[in-house]
Amino acid sequence: MTSLTSIHIASLTFNTTRIKHIKLPYYSSHPIKTSPPFFTPKPISIRPNSVSETPVSLPVDDDQEVDDDPTAELSYLDPETDPETVTEWELDFCSRPILDIRGKKIWELVACDSSLSLQYTKYFPNNVINSVTLKDAIVSICDELDVPIPDKIRFFRSQMQTIITRACKELGIKPIPSKRVNIFSDVKKELETLEKSFAFGATLDLDLLGIEIDDNTLIPGLAVASSRARPLAAWMNGLEVCSVEADLARANLVLSVGISTRYVYASYKKSPVTTSEAEAWEAAKKISGGLHFLAIQDSLDSDDCVGFWLLLDLPPSPV
Repeated sequence: MTSLTSIHIASLTFNTTRIKHIKLPYYSSHPIKTSPPFFTPKPISIRPNSVSETPVSLPVDDDQEVDDDPTAELSYLDPETDPETVTEWELDFCSRPILDIRGKKIWELVACDSSLSLQYTKYFPNNVINSVTLKDAIVSICDELDVPIPDKIRFFRSQMQTIITRACKELGIKPIPSKRVNIFSDVKKELETLEKSFAFGATLDLDLLGIEIDDNTLIPGLAVASSRARPLAAWMNGLEVCSVEADLARANLVLSVGISTRYVYASYKKSPVTTSEAEAWEAAKKISGGLHFLAIQDSLDSDDCVGFWLLLDLPPSPV
């Protein structure tokens, strides 16, 4: 099977606005081809290890405000619009590349009118997707925004035709399958643009942990480049990622999650060079007090991350 993921072990300067790959002065770093961890996690021996984490998105420019929550719901009606005139909607109902706590994709309902005077988004778990849920959601939109049940609803997704048509007919709405939903396409493009700026991951409260990091301190990290970077980051976002460590004997990278679960995250070809790199990486972790990071990118040359976790490798509790 062709490898989809390449892994680069390096010691990097952690900068709040950009992540740059900087090699450790005492070894040369080379990409290591591995099998994608997204498909082949393997449980191994257990040791307790848990770190409190808080959600984080990638830093953005000071003059740019971005909502970190990709599932933030929207309910809007232009106050200058007469609600009685909002009689034709455009609607989409589909799964999104966002996982819930069960690791299942959530579904998104988006509704608007041609002038965008009405805009609405709502999210649902995948086990309630049917015409009854959609019908109730349409009624809820009307009640919440104080608008009448629409006369017509246009939609473009043929896979959802049965559910949308059934829900509309139960409410006396004329369903119109159509690709002439230009305004709605603009809404989708805007949502996709916002979605691209969101990153999965977690950070640590260094002040609370009593950790002081000098601006010149090199923080070791693991950069993972994958053609499936977003699904991989979404999968990992459902785990309580604690730390990454190199198993020198087995030539593996071990991912610790939760309280006592460890996975073989990736493997590399064992050689004097790779062993030296792994030893240097572990030594750099000790110098930084166990602080390190895991970044997931579309490419190692990219300045952006799809996922970023600031991690701390703690010794096992003596109790």
